[in-house]
Amino acid sequence: MKQGLLLFAHGAREPRWTSPFEDIAQRIRTQQPDVALELAYLEFMSPNMAEAGQRLAAAGCRRVAILPLFLGAGGHVLKDLPALIADLEKMHRTVQWRRLPIIGEVDSVLAAMTSAAVNMLTQPSQ
Repeated sequence: MKQGLLLFAHGAREPRWTSPFEDIAQRIRTQQPDVALELAYLEFMSPNMAEAGQRLAAAGCRRVAILPLFLGAGGHVLKDLPALIADLEKMHRTVQWRRLPIIGEVDSVLAAMTSAAVNMLTQPSQ
């Protein structure tokens, strides 16, 4: 059974906004080359969730983990994301869609952000 990962981010009108998300996707592809990966956006950018889900289903994925790349659980994660996942479940009934925890609420991510903030505070001004 082929495993897929769908990274889900908000999207923005500024094209450079995607850089950190594309970097995350590339790092995962390097570390997990056997996992099919798609990066999807809620708005302003493509692919959207339906398009990315279609690509993963077409690639033969039967289990797809969805990772929300948000810092916290706001309206998009609490309302929009469940509806989008329900749409994927209707369109691709042979695929198991599983939402992972919001990345910004994972302890190791919080610890890394705290460490970065402390390091920036202690560095000399430039």
